Amino acid sequence: MDQKYEALFTPWKIRDVEIKNRIVLCPMGGTSLFGWFELTGCKFDKEAAKFFLERAKNNVGLIIPGIAPLRDTFWGKWLWQNPKMFEDLKEFMDEIHKTGAKLFIQLTAGMGRSWAITELIAPLHKNKFTRAILKPVLDTSHELAAPSPLPSRWAPEITTPEMTKKQIHEIIEAFAKTAKLCMDAGVDGVEVHAVHEGYLLDQFTMEWTNKRTDEYGGSFENRYRFPVEVVRAIKEACGENFPVSLRYSVQSKVKDFCVGAVPGEEYTEVGRTMEESERAAKYLQDAGYDMLNADNGTYDSWYWAHPPMYMPQNCNLEDVAHIKKFVTIPVVCAGRMEPEVGAQAVAEGRIDGVGIARQFLADPEWITKLIEERLEDIRPCICCHNGCFNFSKSKGHANTQDLKDTMGLARCAINPETMQSTKYYLTPARKRKNIAVIGGGIGGMEAALVCAKRGHKVTLYEKTDELGGVFIAAAAPSFKEKDRELIAWYRREMTKYPIEVKLNTEVTDVAALGADEVIIATGSTPNRIPVPGIEKGIQAIDFLRGRQTVGENVTIIGGGLTGCEIAYELYLQGKKPTIVEMLDDLITTPGICLANTSFLRDFFTANNVPVHLETRVGEIHDDGVTVTDKDGKTFKIAADSVILSTGYRSAPLMSKGKHIHVVGDASKVGNLRTVIWQAWDVAMKL
Repeated sequence: MDQKYEALFTPWKIRDVEIKNRIVLCPMGGTSLFGWFELTGCKFDKEAAKFFLERAKNNVGLIIPGIAPLRDTFWGKWLWQNPKMFEDLKEFMDEIHKTGAKLFIQLTAGMGRSWAITELIAPLHKNKFTRAILKPVLDTSHELAAPSPLPSRWAPEITTPEMTKKQIHEIIEAFAKTAKLCMDAGVDGVEVHAVHEGYLLDQFTMEWTNKRTDEYGGSFENRYRFPVEVVRAIKEACGENFPVSLRYSVQSKVKDFCVGAVPGEEYTEVGRTMEESERAAKYLQDAGYDMLNADNGTYDSWYWAHPPMYMPQNCNLEDVAHIKKFVTIPVVCAGRMEPEVGAQAVAEGRIDGVGIARQFLADPEWITKLIEERLEDIRPCICCHNGCFNFSKSKGHANTQDLKDTMGLARCAINPETMQSTKYYLTPARKRKNIAVIGGGIGGMEAALVCAKRGHKVTLYEKTDELGGVFIAAAAPSFKEKDRELIAWYRREMTKYPIEVKLNTEVTDVAALGADEVIIATGSTPNRIPVPGIEKGIQAIDFLRGRQTVGENVTIIGGGLTGCEIAYELYLQGKKPTIVEMLDDLITTPGICLANTSFLRDFFTANNVPVHLETRVGEIHDDGVTVTDKDGKTFKIAADSVILSTGYRSAPLMSKGKHIHVVGDASKVGNLRTVIWQAWDVAMKL
């Protein structure tokens, strides 16, 4: 192992529990051992158990599964009322401990205004009649209950009901009873969720969201009373030496409801300030918490707690390291943590543990590979959130996430086997076939790899001189370093298996290949909008590939994800971008995580990047564009260059025929997840 990582592999203690190394697998929605979104009530989740056991065998020190609601979302049964789950948990803990790993169970008080109410549920909740009918199955008023009446993060027109003191006391009691059952099952500790990320307990602690006049509101002590009473109840039930961690946000990074503060921005904090956090961390430690599992942000500034690729690596480290100065208990830092930086911070005593989450989705063996100095073999997480947490939202809509995705969080766009082991898995082919893959983009390479691993003879044809396809352009912006690492990973993987790669080879006659099966992965081509002067515009892919340069003032036609990423990159380059979008919001495509989209929206607002919504392009000129807004006003936007980011259409070499299989954007334009998962759907059946 490289010496620079040695500090990560030193033991440490939380209370009397010794952890073998400093790497903490942080909690992720959808990885609860007690199930997630179970219509028939929570149950021990064998898929999550398999997920954690595999990572435990690959050298993780401390595992913290995703939130376990104290009260079932459906039917309202309390977790402590289901003893069978804890019997299953005990058997699982025996297996975990054989690996040398430790495990804490994260228990949640609830979400309050951060409950991700969906497009399906929102109208049912708004209607008193349907809300009453739904209540025995799904009590939306309970799920949304907050310290005070507040606008829902996901549907601001919905006002949260105020939580009663009876409900508060029931939750405190449930924490204690559930923690005791966890302890008896052999769990090493529990984590209280959360004075963090704008969840229920966090909402109680902040003046901004807590307007109560009883003993749970008002003064600092009253606002922090709820999480204090929780830890005291757990300690009373389990004893002082049973470790209790707290998921904690150092600062809220919020300017207003649904408006976050981006890195480097000067703003007035409406949530928890650093000054209050210094006091709060010590206060919570003195109340009985044994560890702070820390980062920053709320759902209003979600990109701090769920950093997309636009956020700096190690984005929370400075704030978390600062707060450690005010406590004596261990402090873990999460948020795009890089192992080398984390190791240095541990060695310097600035933090005690390095929290990493989604990298464990992309590659379960990444710690083992790091130990064995095989860093090039680590499949990198690209921070896309397409598979793991694609809660999405745009103007006028609640969470537009597909119901199937809501029921299956913590999957991975680039690793289909993650949390889907019964759907995606490798088995030897019944009959070895000659398979031709046409197209060397991500979809083509993924299909080729799966087929080769199953024992087929694979030949891949790519008409250009390099593998990567359109993803090379997608990975071009300066902030896409992980995307570029992923392309390099794919290219290396292709050399490890008996796959013949023919570059600079354009296929026009599929029959001439003599293949038993043909996979078409020829991707897509840019849409061409019928606008006068269109030839004066620069296609997004040509700009991203460096084929055409732009001037200082650049207008981007199209405010989807690609257009917004181009505008962000141009701003970082010191240029002056302007976005023109005909819809009423930027990035309205469902399935793109709010953490990603809200960063870009907030960044453009904070940095005064002009955005013209509900505006159509009339003509492109040599010196700008003529547009018409929603009120019918026509005006000209001066520009040195115009970039066209108006979407793509599928471009299959052929789409029908015996033994022809079309994958990825050639089938239907999507994202990296749809490309990779469809490649598996096809390759597993051949």
